[in-house]
Amino acid sequence: MPDAVMEQNSAYKRLEARFRQIALYGEVASVLHWDAATMMPTEGASPRGEQLSELRVLGHRALTDPVMEDLFSAAEQEDLESWQRANLREMRRDHRFATALPDDLVAAISNATSTCEHVWRDARAKSDFAVVSDKLSIVIDLTQESAQAYGQALDLDPYDALLESYAPGVRAADIDPVFNDYAAFLPDFLEAVTARQAQKGLPVLPKPVPVAQQQKLVERLAGATGFRFEAGRIDVSAHPFSTGYRGDQRITVSYRENDPMASVMAVLHECGHAAYEAGLPAAWTRQPVGQALGMVVHESQSLSVEMQASRSSEFLGWLAVQASDVLGPDPAYAPENFRRLQQWVQPDFIRVEADEVTYPAHVILRTRLERPLLSGDLPLADLPGAWNQGMKELLGVDVPDDRRGCLQDIHWYDGAFGYFPTYTLGAMLAAQLAEAAHKANSEIPQALARGDFSPLMQWLGDAIHTKGSYLEADGLITQATGRTLDATAFKRHLHRRYLEG
Repeated sequence: MPDAVMEQNSAYKRLEARFRQIALYGEVASVLHWDAATMMPTEGASPRGEQLSELRVLGHRALTDPVMEDLFSAAEQEDLESWQRANLREMRRDHRFATALPDDLVAAISNATSTCEHVWRDARAKSDFAVVSDKLSIVIDLTQESAQAYGQALDLDPYDALLESYAPGVRAADIDPVFNDYAAFLPDFLEAVTARQAQKGLPVLPKPVPVAQQQKLVERLAGATGFRFEAGRIDVSAHPFSTGYRGDQRITVSYRENDPMASVMAVLHECGHAAYEAGLPAAWTRQPVGQALGMVVHESQSLSVEMQASRSSEFLGWLAVQASDVLGPDPAYAPENFRRLQQWVQPDFIRVEADEVTYPAHVILRTRLERPLLSGDLPLADLPGAWNQGMKELLGVDVPDDRRGCLQDIHWYDGAFGYFPTYTLGAMLAAQLAEAAHKANSEIPQALARGDFSPLMQWLGDAIHTKGSYLEADGLITQATGRTLDATAFKRHLHRRYLEG
C-alpha cells in the first residue's frame, strides 16, 4: 500500500478528520449565536435554540463515538511529530470532557441556556430578576449535574471541573489566595489613588456624540490594532463580544450617545480577542492544538490591548487627537484631561465599565457567589440580596436595582459558571506579558504614542498566538515571561500607572 494511502488510513489521521468535522459544527454554531445576539427576530429564539441544540448533539456524538477509544489507542502507538503529539493530547482532553456527559444532558443544557439567555434580555430590560429566576434555576440544576459528571470523569471537585473547561490547570485552591490577597490589597490602594485624584478635581466629561460618529472612531481604532475588515465585521449587541473563526471574525459593541468612549474601549478589548483567534497557527486550523489555550490566556490578549496598551499614557495622547478629529472638538479631549478620564478610578456597579483597579472586585464577587449557588448553599432567591451586600463590602457602593446588579452579565444565564475568574487572572497575565514585551522591545511605548500597535502585536503573535495549544498553560506563560503566573506584575503596573504616573 502506498505510504500516502497508509498515512490517510492511520488512526491519527482519522482522528484529525473527525476533529475537523467537530470544529465545523462549532463554526456554524458561532455564526448562529452571533446572529441571535445582533439581528435575529424575537420569535426566532425557539427555533434557534433547537438548531444550536442539534449542532451540539451532533458534535457530542462525533466526539463520543465508541470507535474513538480504539483510534486513540492506535494513534498513541504511531510515530508522530511534536505538534501531532500535542494535538493528540488536546484531542484526549476534549474526549474526556465529552464522554462525561450523555447526549440528553448536552441537549438539555443547550435548550435551557438558549431559553434562559433570551428571557434574561427581557428581565434585564425590566430590571426584574424574578422574570428569569425560574429559567436560571433550571440552568443551575443542569450545571450542577454536568459539574458532578465532569468531576467524576476527571477526578476533580465539581467546581474545579468547571474551571478546567475554561482555564486548564487552574483550581479553586489556586484562585482563592490570589483573590483574597487582592481583596485585602484593594482598600488601602484605592484610598491612595482616589486621594491623589481628588487633588486635581474631576476631569471634564465628553459631550454626547451621535452613534454614527462613534462608529467611525470605532472602525478607525479597530484598524489600528490590525483588525482586517475583509476578514471580519463589527456590529451592535446588548453585550460586547467576539466570535467567529479564521477568515470571519465577528465583533460586537454597544453604543451610548452620552458616553462615546465606552464603545471605543469595548472594541479595543474585543480586537484583542479577535487578534488572538486570527493569529492562531494556520497549519493547525480546525484541530484542537490550533485553538486558543483557555480563557485566562484569551482574556490576557484582550486586556493586553485594552488595558495595558490602550489606557497607557502614550497611546491616550494619540487617541485624544483621533477622538477630537472624528467626534468633534471637545474640552474633554484635551490630552491631559483625556488621560485622566481614561485612567479614572471610581467604584461603580457595572463590571464591563469598571476601571482596572476596581474590576477585580467585580470578578471576586461573582466567584464568591457562583460556588455557593452551585453547591446549594446560596438559595437562588437570595442572589440579588447577596450580590448587593457583596458590592457594598468590596467596593462600598449601594446597588440601585437588579439591572445594575445580578442581571448585568449574560454569563450565568448562558451557563458559563467557572468563567468569571478568568477575567482577573487574564488581567494579571496581561501585566506580566506587558513587562516581558517591553523588555524584549523597548520601542513599544513610542509606537503606541503614534497609534501603532504592530510591535506589540508582533510580540504577542510570536509569544502567544502562533503557539495555539501546543504547550500547556504554565509552559506557555513561563516561556513567554520567564515565570509562572502570579499577581506581582499586576500590582507593580497599578502602582506605576495610578500612583507614579
